[in-house]
Parts: sequence; C-alpha cells; structure tokens
Amino acid sequence: MSQSNLNVYRLPQHVAAEELAGGTVVVIDLLRASTTICQALASGATDVVPFLEVADALAAAVAANDRAGIVLGGERGGLRIDAFDLGNSPAEYTPAAVRARRVFLTTTNGTRALDHARLADRIVVGAIVNLSAVAASLRDAKRVEIVCAGTAGRESRDDLLAAGALVDALATTATGKWNMNAPAEAARFEWRALAAAAKAGKRPPSEQLAMELRNTPGGRNLVDIGMEEDLVACAAIDALGVVPVLDVAAWRVTLP
Repeated sequence: MSQSNLNVYRLPQHVAAEELAGGTVVVIDLLRASTTICQALASGATDVVPFLEVADALAAAVAANDRAGIVLGGERGGLRIDAFDLGNSPAEYTPAAVRARRVFLTTTNGTRALDHARLADRIVVGAIVNLSAVAASLRDAKRVEIVCAGTAGRESRDDLLAAGALVDALATTATGKWNMNAPAEAARFEWRALAAAAKAGKRPPSEQLAMELRNTPGGRNLVDIGMEEDLVACAAIDALGVVPVLDVAAWRVTLP
C-alpha cells in the first residue's frame, strides 16, 4: 500500500516557507478569504490576485489602465476598505459584480498565508464550500501540507475545523495510507466530533458547523460587526465545485 504525507499547520508561522517547497499546499482561511476566492471564481471572475497591502492593491488597479475591468476587494478589521468596491463577504461576489473581471484582493490573514506558501509546487485554496472538489484533486498527491491562516496571528478553530474536514475526506477516500502529523490527527478528531454532534442533534453538518463557527475567534469577529450571515455561507459544505489554484509565476488564482 502506497503512503503519502499529510500535515496540518495551525498557523503559517508553524512551518518555514522553505519546508513547503516541493509539496502541495492547501491554504485555508475559512472566514473568509478562501470562501470568497472560491465564490468569486465560481461567479465568473477571470482571476483573483492576492495583495498583502492595501496600497499595493490600489496602485496595481491604477497601473492596469482598466479600472472598469478590475474589482478591488478586501477588508481590514473585517470591514470593507475605503475606496474599495467590495469587502470580504462571499455574498458580495455575485456574477453581476465580478463576471469577466479581475479581482484584486487584500485581507488581514488569507492573502498573507498564500504568500507564505509561494515556494510550494502547487497551491490550492481550500474551504468548506469546495471540500469534496479539493479532496478529489489531492488523492494522487504524495505530500499535502494544509496551512491554516488563523486570525490576527492566533490559531482559530474555524480554520482547524475546515482542515479536519479535508483530512477526514482524504483519509476516508484514499486508496493508500496517509502519514499524518499530530495537528492533522487532532483536526480530524475535531471534525468528526462535530459530525457526531450534528447527527445527535439531527442537524445537517453544515448547520452544525455554522452554529459552532459563532464561537470561534473569526466567527465572533463577524458576529460583532453584524456579518453573521457569512457564517452560514462559509459553512455550506460542497456548495461549489471549484478548485482554485495559485499560479505563483503569474501571481494569480485561477481555475485550471
């Protein structure tokens, strides 16, 4: 039986960028950059370009000489940035808003996690909305590194639950065996406990997840700023069939 390595890192700083070289990295920022990127591309955006800083995104939009073809999106403190078109809510990224347009995106945690993974052979954007699609795309990978973005430099259970869901999906469908690190095993345990709670409460797993997201650091932040509805959107298991991949050379996320 073939064996592959499957690791979870609770924060980007828990793994050196050089250690990710040569592997397949899944970056997860469940609330909300990963989910928003998935939604933007599913809605017909041509690509999503991640930026670390607000000023860099603004400058790139000006330099492109095609402002009408660019959507500036992102957040600071969870809220839309002044002078930007959209915030970081997946609900905003409708076909009417982004179809056939480029999205220049900057967020507090997610775009930084993508930058941290830039030495990997393949970088996938993972979320709950594209859980099965991402799992299917990884089944032949020999080394999968799941990097959680966290919230303001702290571990966040929302990302860990999404990581656990992906670990569980891979472990239950693989033809070979995954060698997991301790955080991967722990994340899978957390996800399976959530699934058991959903079954006991006779709730769909997506509903149980949305409930539990309220008590995570990222979820509490969204509740505090009046964006609780995003928790439901980000908990919608397999709502989308997209597998966004970051092309490092071109520095843009697309659907291959």
